[in-house]
Amino acid sequence: MRLRITGQETVYSGWSKIIRAELAPTEGGTFFREIEHHGDAVAVLPYDPGRRCALLVATPRAPVIWAGGPPILIEAPAGMLEAGEPAEACARREAEEEVGVRLTALEPVAEAWSTPGVSSEKMALFLAPYAAADRVGDGGGLPEENELIEPVELPLAELWARFEAGAVQDMKTLVLLLALRHRRPELFAAAGG
Repeated sequence: MRLRITGQETVYSGWSKIIRAELAPTEGGTFFREIEHHGDAVAVLPYDPGRRCALLVATPRAPVIWAGGPPILIEAPAGMLEAGEPAEACARREAEEEVGVRLTALEPVAEAWSTPGVSSEKMALFLAPYAAADRVGDGGGLPEENELIEPVELPLAELWARFEAGAVQDMKTLVLLLALRHRRPELFAAAGG
């Protein structure tokens, strides 16, 4: 079944827009759907292959709290693309702002629609090796963005154990963790093991 958009109305405009779209299927008739639009994004999982660890952020998420989820999520650093900004530049910028690491090499994983049933966001996903010498700041995000980010460096074996226990609950982080585990399984053995 194919759909075409026959009309649209912006019903809210703030950090994101909510658009009410009128859709027409090929069989005739129309119906409505709401579309959340805020632009495209990136996520990057910095990992240190020598020390077998990853840099993540611990952050509260209002929608998750509202829905009864955990008060803090562990996530890969991520952010919104600025107008005309390449995804790679955004990934490097967000990693430095959020976890204080300067990334050089980026390993593309995928570009995917984050929540296609409701949002227009397409996210570019990257893995990125780093070393202790690449830590150039404290991270924590930008104060003016009220991100409430705490950088967290976790051993990959511990991160995988959290995944197996169901404690990694952010989709982009799950995808990146599974991609790293698929590409570099040797990094997930406990140090010295």
